Parts: sequence; structure tokens; C-alpha cells
Amino acid sequence: MGVLLLGVGIGAAGNSSSDGGKKASAEPAPTVTVTAPAQVDAEAEPAATVTVTRTATATAKAKAEADTADSGDAAPSGKAVFKVWGSAPAGVDITYGSDGTNLQGNGLPLKKTLSVDEGALYYQVTAQLMGGGDVQCSVTINGETKKGHAQGGYNICSAQLNSDFSGGFS
Repeated sequence: MGVLLLGVGIGAAGNSSSDGGKKASAEPAPTVTVTAPAQVDAEAEPAATVTVTRTATATAKAKAEADTADSGDAAPSGKAVFKVWGSAPAGVDITYGSDGTNLQGNGLPLKKTLSVDEGALYYQVTAQLMGGGDVQCSVTINGETKKGHAQGGYNICSAQLNSDFSGGFS
């Protein structure tokens, strides 16, 4: 007669940060423990019960989340930084660039940098969900950042910085 015992312990607290989730939390990673009896020959005499326990700890993702979630990074001078992050299980269609370019991105998280053309009218990023998910997007030029958010269905995240005709973007 075989008996299988399964124990799962998850120790993670909710994110109650008041900074809008911009900083990575130092919450403990989930821990999973699986306990099962050792394999015993069915025809052998009854013996003492031996239990084998293995514990696995999930790898913390705090640094990766901090790198992608903080869309307020200062862009290098003369550069436009485009970011898209979040969850899109069915996929996401990403387009970014200026009024004169229409580039395609793939995979999350996405971070792309382009040189700024002072003659451009705007710089934009869009990310269309392909059936569900929750994504955020941003475009940053010279310390100015615009952000967008989309959740569920085929919704579109969009962020755009416009030229202010004096060489800057807002």
C-alpha cells in the first residue's frame, strides 16, 4: 500500500508599498516542500516507514522586476528609452519609435533605446495584448516620461512624448 503526502508552504507577504510598486520588495521567496514515503518492494516484509523530504526555494526576482518596473529611469542625453513590462500569457504586439519610424519589439520585458531626432514630432510605444494580460509601457527622453497601462482582452498600452518645438519633448 503506497501513501503519498504532499506539503506545501508558501511564505510571501503582500506588497503594501506606498511608492506605487516602483521599488523591488525584500519579501521572502516562496518555499515548496514535498514529502513522500520511500519506495518499498510490495512483496517484502513490512518494515519501518522511511520518509524522504526535499525542499526547494524559488529564486528571487526582485532585481529583474526593479530593472523593468522602474520606468522613470533617466534616458541618456539625446536618447529615447522605450519600455514594456508585465504579463501577457497569450503574447503581446509591441511597436515603438518616432513619427518617422515604426519598429517592432518582441518579448517581455522589452527595453529599447534610440537616438533622438530633434526634427521628430513625437516618440511613442504601444503594446497590444493578444487575448489577456496586464502590461505597462513608457517612453523617456531627457528626464521626461510618459506611461501607459493595459489590462485584459486585446487592450492597448500606449505612451507618447510630443515635441514642444523648442528642441524638447513633453
